[in-house]
Amino acid sequence: MASFSVEDFIGNGELKGLLPKMLEEGWDDVPTLKIMNSEDMDSINMTQQQKAALELRSYLHDRALLQYGDKLEASGKLLPELLNLSIADLSSQFGMKRGHIARFIDRNSACADPLPAAYNLRPMRMATTTSRNNSILRSGLSSNNSRKMLSMSRIATRDSSMNDQSLEQALSELRIKDGHIVKGIVAAEPAERRACGCVQAPTIVEDVSPYPAIENISVQKLTPEYKIGMGRLVKTTPPMKASELWRDKPAVLLCIRRPGCIMCRAEAHKLYAKKPIFDALGIQLIAILHEQIESEVRDFWPRYWGGVVLFDQTMGFFKALGGGKLLKDKFITGFVFNPRAIANYKRAKAMGIEQNFKGEGEIKGGLFVVGSGRSGIAYQFIERNFGDWAPLPEVVEICTRLQNPQEAQGASMSTGI
Repeated sequence: MASFSVEDFIGNGELKGLLPKMLEEGWDDVPTLKIMNSEDMDSINMTQQQKAALELRSYLHDRALLQYGDKLEASGKLLPELLNLSIADLSSQFGMKRGHIARFIDRNSACADPLPAAYNLRPMRMATTTSRNNSILRSGLSSNNSRKMLSMSRIATRDSSMNDQSLEQALSELRIKDGHIVKGIVAAEPAERRACGCVQAPTIVEDVSPYPAIENISVQKLTPEYKIGMGRLVKTTPPMKASELWRDKPAVLLCIRRPGCIMCRAEAHKLYAKKPIFDALGIQLIAILHEQIESEVRDFWPRYWGGVVLFDQTMGFFKALGGGKLLKDKFITGFVFNPRAIANYKRAKAMGIEQNFKGEGEIKGGLFVVGSGRSGIAYQFIERNFGDWAPLPEVVEICTRLQNPQEAQGASMSTGI
C-alpha cells in the first residue's frame, strides 16, 4: 500500500528539490499534493518534468505501486507512454511483477478506494435523550468554510487526463440515497451465519452512545498530523480530556482494533485518502488505539495514516462502541467461521497491504463522528465483523450535514444531558 509520507511519495526524482517550496506554500501532505491543478503547479514554478513526475506518482500512489516511482520517472517517459509499453518491456526495463503490471495498465483501477457496489446498512433506533440545543446544525455554512470549499473545489480540478475530478464531483459520488436515516444512529454490517448457524455473532448496541460516555475519556497524543520533514518519532504527551479534541472543530474518530491488522490498515488508508474532502468540510481525522506498542505506531504512521494518533489507555471509546463494555470476538469463531470477515480480509489483501500479528486483536473497533463543542455524537459505526469498514458515503454525508442545516432540520444528537 502506498505510503502517506511525502518523502516516500516524491522519492528521489524531479520533485525532491521542490520540498522546501512545497512546505512553504502548504503542500505538505500527500492527499493534498495529489489534487494540485496546473495553476497551483505554476504558482510554485514547477517545470514540465516536475508536473509529469507528480502525475506519474499520483497514478502510482492510487495503485499502491510507488516502489517503481524512481525507475519509471528516471526513464524520462510520460505516463501515457509508459502505459502503452508492453508487458515484456515493463517487466524487463523496470522489474515490474506481473500482478503489478496488471494493476499498472488498468487505468480504471485504484487501490485507494475499493468501496463495495452495494453497502446497505440497517439504521438502528435513535437515542432517546437529546441535547439542550435540539439541532446540531445551529447555523449556516460559515463564510470561512464557504471560501474553503470553493478553494478546495478549484484545487481539486486537476489538469490531468488521468484524474479530471473535482471535489464537488467526489462529494456527489459519495452521497447516499435520499431518505436514508443517518443522524444519531448506530450502524453496522449485517451479521453472517457462522459455522452453518451453530455460532452466533456478538450482539451490538442499538442506541448511539450518550455523549457523557466519551467526553471525559483520558487520551494521550502519540503522533501529530503528518507534514513534510516531520520526524517519525512517537512522543506520548500528558493526558487530556477527549472533549478538548472537538471543542472547536468536529472530528471523525477512527477506533483501530490493531494497527498491524491488514484490514485496519486498509480502512485507515482508505479514509485518510479522502483528507482534502474532510479538510474542506472543516472536519478533523483522528485515529485512536487501545494499546501502545511504539514499533506498531511507527509502522502505522504515516504510511497508512497521516493524521493524529491517540492512545486510549482505559479503552473508553471502545467500551462506548459496545454500550459500556468491550465488544470482542475470537479468531476461530469470528474470522475462520465468518464468511464476511474472510471477504473483508480478501478485500484488504487485494490492496497490497502488509500485516503483522503483534498486539491484541479481539477487541472490536469502529468510528464516531462527533460535533463541535458539546453538540454530541452524530454517527457511530461498529465493527460487527472483523474488517467491517464504515462506508465513506455515510461518513461524508454526516460530515456535510454538520455544516449544512438545511440537510437535516429537526435532527438531534445524543448528549445525554
